[in-house]
Amino acid sequence: MTTVGPPPTPISPSTSASLTPHQVWTRTRGLLLAVLVLVAAGIALAATRSGEQHGRLDPRSADRYGSRAVAELLKDQGVSVQVVTTLHAAASAAGPDSTLLVAGPNLLTPSQQSVLRTTTTGRGGRTVLLAAGPPSVGRLAPGVRAKSSVPVSARSPQCSDTAARRAGDAETGGFRYTSDGSASDGLDTLACYPADGLPSVLFLKHPASGDTVLLGSPDLLYNDRLDNEGNASLALQLLGSRPHLVWYLPSLSDPSAADSSGGQDNGTDGDSAEGESGFLDLIPSGWLWGTLQLALAAVLAAIWRARRLGPVVTERLPVAIRASESTEGRARLQRKANARDRAAASLRHATRARLAPLVGVSPRDAHSPETLLPAVSVRLSPADGDPRESLFGPPPSDDAALVHLAAQLDTLEREVRTS
Repeated sequence: MTTVGPPPTPISPSTSASLTPHQVWTRTRGLLLAVLVLVAAGIALAATRSGEQHGRLDPRSADRYGSRAVAELLKDQGVSVQVVTTLHAAASAAGPDSTLLVAGPNLLTPSQQSVLRTTTTGRGGRTVLLAAGPPSVGRLAPGVRAKSSVPVSARSPQCSDTAARRAGDAETGGFRYTSDGSASDGLDTLACYPADGLPSVLFLKHPASGDTVLLGSPDLLYNDRLDNEGNASLALQLLGSRPHLVWYLPSLSDPSAADSSGGQDNGTDGDSAEGESGFLDLIPSGWLWGTLQLALAAVLAAIWRARRLGPVVTERLPVAIRASESTEGRARLQRKANARDRAAASLRHATRARLAPLVGVSPRDAHSPETLLPAVSVRLSPADGDPRESLFGPPPSDDAALVHLAAQLDTLEREVRTS
């Protein structure tokens, strides 16, 4: 009887150098933990910052950065407060008996800024721009330039404006402004609350088109700062000069933000080509900085892991391979690929390298026909023929020619050694 054994176990393709799942986990768990901590920290920071930014300058918000306190004081004085979030609503509500407060003029697209300037010019009302910087001040207040911002602190008015003198010292700062207007243009300019020589509050009064107030920083309108210094008095006088207050909070959901057809620039600052905002302009700066920080952290983590691997070291092979086996394996590969030209080139190269020291030729000139052939011919008899065909001839056309070439090279080397 013949006993049939179990089938042979297939050989696993993995080698001794392959990493097991446990080893992979051990090596990567530190990096994964660092990435997890960075992601958690980023989410926590974003959530914390988003909580602080909630309701900023919103007259309905009671947060520390909201403006509900000043809105309630204005209502107590008989001023109606209307909150709008679209350009169309802001332009429709603006009039001679109203004050238009633009909470974020820098968030408006160039087309929105041009439309807002066109609709408010000539209506005789007041426009208050909060922290209008270089992206917006050229269109919303032609002839005015914004300079670098300064920290907010208590400053004296140092001007003749009635509202500023009544309020006295107030917490101002932020952007500072310079004006190119003059009295000959019918424009009355009052520079108040100077900071480092430039005003942080600028009044532009024009009898025909109304007046514009540029406030370098909106801090005095925040709930937690309204009772500091003369902030409340200055805020009530700036925003309560008309019976109606239109509080414009720009929003990314405003349809006019995506409509560039109505945003023809009036050429006030020479930037008519800036008619549209790109995708990156719509992303809050906090997310851009967070993404940059995460990318930097990933690069540093990659460098840290690369340094842990250490320098490249030599490693002994687990198995010593005989030279004959390596030669035979390479020959089989070349035969399978019909690479007779490479095989012939290898044979000729090796023969030339061995013949060069025998005939007094340097290794550098061993493969130069002009140097090697004359030296080899001296060692051969006329019956041996010209060695050029054997050492530098064309590749063989078939296997038989390759075998014949190998025999010729062996005979040539033997003749040179025994001469």
